[in-house]
Amino acid sequence: MTDARSWRRRAWRLAFPIMLSNVSVPLLGAVDTAVVGHLPEPKYLGAVAVGAVVFNLLYWGLGFLRMGTAGFTAQAYGAGDADELRAVPARGLLLAIGLGVVLVLAEGPIAAAAFALLDASRGVEDLAREYVAIRILGAPAALATYVLLGWFVGVQNTRAALIVNLWMNGLNVVLALAFVVGFGWGVAGVAAATLISEVTAVAVASWLMRRSLRRIGGRFRRDLILAPDALRRTLAFNRDVFIRTLCLVVAFGYFTAQGTAFGEAALAANAVLLNFLTFSAFVLDAFSYTVQALAGGAIGRREASSFRAAVRATTGSSLIVAVAFTLVYAALGGTIVDLLTGIDEVRRTARAYLWWPIALPVIAVWAYQLDGIFIAATRGPTMRNAMLLSAAIYAALCWALIPLWGNHGLWCALMVFMAARGVTLGLRYRALARSLA
Repeated sequence: MTDARSWRRRAWRLAFPIMLSNVSVPLLGAVDTAVVGHLPEPKYLGAVAVGAVVFNLLYWGLGFLRMGTAGFTAQAYGAGDADELRAVPARGLLLAIGLGVVLVLAEGPIAAAAFALLDASRGVEDLAREYVAIRILGAPAALATYVLLGWFVGVQNTRAALIVNLWMNGLNVVLALAFVVGFGWGVAGVAAATLISEVTAVAVASWLMRRSLRRIGGRFRRDLILAPDALRRTLAFNRDVFIRTLCLVVAFGYFTAQGTAFGEAALAANAVLLNFLTFSAFVLDAFSYTVQALAGGAIGRREASSFRAAVRATTGSSLIVAVAFTLVYAALGGTIVDLLTGIDEVRRTARAYLWWPIALPVIAVWAYQLDGIFIAATRGPTMRNAMLLSAAIYAALCWALIPLWGNHGLWCALMVFMAARGVTLGLRYRALARSLA
């Protein structure tokens, strides 16, 4: 019992800084919205919103840089391999900076493709193009920061990850206020603030990493960093996680796009209700990150009992938080809707579908946790195949249920999709645990 309590304390100690870090992300979005929302015309707010969508899709799709680094780092940390703890982020940074440079060079085609898909007015599109052209210059730094944040999770230094995110988001807020309110730079000011904060964040993360490496020891070895087998493993895992993430992006993109068929009120209500998913995911993801660190370390030490203890501690804590979210949503869901929108028709429509997002935390928590477990084990093919099967189930249910139940059918398909993600990975968990024994 004492050992179980000790694991729970470790889980919460690692998870809490990540929760604080994640909370800073929506706060930044709120400040950007408030700053631009006070400009004289709505096109400024629309341009920032559209530009942010472009980068959310790009960077979400490249999230494998953080996941892969976290998994491989945690295993090296558990094994006490100081040289590999230097080689893992070096490989990740090579890939991140390379991809970042590609994004910078491909800014024109990226913008053209994005605005061909996003139906924005000419005024909004012109301003959004300006936003994209400035902010994309920070892509190498933003992607490098993903790698360094993954490394901090892998070495169980979540306080450093918190410092980096607070620096990046806090500086972004200060600069956005200065550039937009003080200097009157408009949309370009918001983009410039994000660019500067991303570049300085990678500098802060590098400094913190250097301090950690002095304690860890080891040395950078070119032969180890560029070892063909290690590079192949890194690229293969990142490829599989990219496919998995792409399915997720498409699934949620389809959910939003399909909502347009049910009218403006339903579309707006769906957007409001998805915030319930976002709020809970920001917190529950902290336990997913934590199990990546603890379970990955146990795998590196080849301690099957510690692996199981880490999984139990993080999953139990995550489930408690998920149930708490569901209870809060059930009690205050209507109030939350009213805070998110002042439009009566959207409020009424959102209440008609409110019970779906109320149930979502206790359904989605299993997907988040099992993602973390399989990232810790760097089992890319399993994650990829589970997501492909879940996406196929989602597509079939959308095809079958939307004509029958309309927007309720769409929500039902999304709920089953989240459940299927947990079930498909859960069915593979026992084999994973046996392989570590």
